[in-house]
Amino acid sequence: MSKAGCKVAARPGRGSLVGSVVGVLALGALGLAHVAIADVPPVVFPVENPFSEEKRVLGKILFFDEQMSTSNTVACATCHAMPRAGADPRLARHPGDDNILNTPDDIQGSPGVVKSDSINNYEADVVFALNPQITGRTANSPINAAFAPNLFWDGRATSRFVDPETGETAIQNGGALESQSLQPLVNTIEMAHAGTSFANLAERLSRVHPLNLATSLPADVAAALDDKPSYGELFARAFGDESITTTRIAFAIATYERTLISDDSPYDRFRDGQTNALTPAQQRGLQIFQGQPAHCNACHTLVDDLFTGNGFRNIGLRPIAEDNGRQAVTGLAVDAGRFKVPGLRNVGLKRTFMHNGQFQTLTDVLRWYARGQGAPPQFPQNQDPLIPTIQLPPQAAADVQDFLQNGLTDARVANATFPFDRPVLFGERPTDRATVIGGGVPGTGGIVPQIVVDAPAMLGNTEYRIGAGRVLGGATLRLGISLSPPVGGRITPTRWFDVTSAGGAGAGAGVATQHWALVDGEADTGQVLFAQWFVDDPAAAGGQAASSVGRIPVFCGSAGCPSPCGPADINSDGFTNADDYDLFALYFEGGDPRGDVNADGFVNGDDYDFFAGAFEAGC
Repeated sequence: MSKAGCKVAARPGRGSLVGSVVGVLALGALGLAHVAIADVPPVVFPVENPFSEEKRVLGKILFFDEQMSTSNTVACATCHAMPRAGADPRLARHPGDDNILNTPDDIQGSPGVVKSDSINNYEADVVFALNPQITGRTANSPINAAFAPNLFWDGRATSRFVDPETGETAIQNGGALESQSLQPLVNTIEMAHAGTSFANLAERLSRVHPLNLATSLPADVAAALDDKPSYGELFARAFGDESITTTRIAFAIATYERTLISDDSPYDRFRDGQTNALTPAQQRGLQIFQGQPAHCNACHTLVDDLFTGNGFRNIGLRPIAEDNGRQAVTGLAVDAGRFKVPGLRNVGLKRTFMHNGQFQTLTDVLRWYARGQGAPPQFPQNQDPLIPTIQLPPQAAADVQDFLQNGLTDARVANATFPFDRPVLFGERPTDRATVIGGGVPGTGGIVPQIVVDAPAMLGNTEYRIGAGRVLGGATLRLGISLSPPVGGRITPTRWFDVTSAGGAGAGAGVATQHWALVDGEADTGQVLFAQWFVDDPAAAGGQAASSVGRIPVFCGSAGCPSPCGPADINSDGFTNADDYDLFALYFEGGDPRGDVNADGFVNGDDYDFFAGAFEAGC
């Protein structure tokens, strides 16, 4: 990384951000303190994106907000869980190149979003159908990523950060975190529907309550959101005005990520002179790690105590034809099959290992390097010549594993304490998530239609949707809602939506989507709704197939329930008065998305009429 920029050091000769001037700014108001003890390098903030506390907190809010995805189900933090070393704790299998599950080329990736088209209607993926798509590589950690000159397994996020909307260079050197932060936001597997632009993302942020889907907010985030600011107001605090831009989103997230510095493990205390911080076995493991013939530190160098040289190596894990890694970025034959060398700090907290998640224990990793009995084969094509020379007898491997698993674990990361603290996401709360509870009536081909209820039924979610799959292609169908559970596999709807048509052709190939803006009056918090699709299908009993049933809990966001005064209470103060009229006029005249009071996606005369009617009705 370029050393141009703002260096922040803990004390002379020490490099940690936390405990430094920046750390004090972040911690002081909360009454927290931490003393850095390791020799990790100084954190360098690019001159174009200097640190500010307001920017850090905004970045933290964005990092944990599932509303950043067009499905409202995936945040950056969904795939980067702090207690799991910033990696993904979920096990999700991608079938790999052969599209066949449970074969050697399978990948343990991250679940993303259900495939959706440009207007956010569900589409059936050829591999994953109407289930969340799975990424083709595992999620790397943002912890200590501030020190890497290039990010992602293939290094495609570079030090030079170019605004993807304007094409202008926003950071000349040291902007890998900014480069990395934006790519998942418009990726149609990870977080977005087809055709999503950064302008769409900015518009969506302008009309949602920040972090509304999360609960148990960390102290710094709770303090920043105490007065219920909009995202525009948070951007104004961080950047001077309410404009939400692509570069500002990247600057904020990267600023937060530059504070995720792990430097307080038993190894660090041992390095600082506490001789009993590592057990005798862990000390032996450290010696083996550094010595011959293990060669561990040839790749995971102890220089700067980061346990990575940030280089790219082909260790021969899988055939290059499955994933050529770094070569896809550089075009160089020498880079075929090379992937970024990950840091090993907190590696004992991870659930999967390697770029494809091939191993799920450190024991399996070390056995593979040592070519132990039962280990999968190594592939020699363009393999780094160092790898076949590694020797790691069983006792040596046990000591190395003890050192890696326990000696490099930072308790703050493991326990998710500041700066690694986190809220509870919607996706982590079973009580708020909808479930499919069975039921249904088969149609053509004996296929029971599928209901898709992955979206959060949060009051105020104008992007709520319910999908249907596995129906007769081209059939007409209708979504019904009931407050009572199904009987005999069917609900008795008390509410019907309009008839729609399924896309696709043939038995089980049809897909449909019902959009439902959960604005005030559509449902009540605490209600449990039961949803089912009814499909006109001549092969079904009585000419009507029925989908499985979705059980949908309705809840309010962390910003509170919509005002009991309805949509005319624009400022949500519990009253309908001139203040609301003035605020609506401001939104309406400026074309602000918050002026879309009828939630049809437009700010126009229909909103004026809708607001006027609600305003005259009063509270």
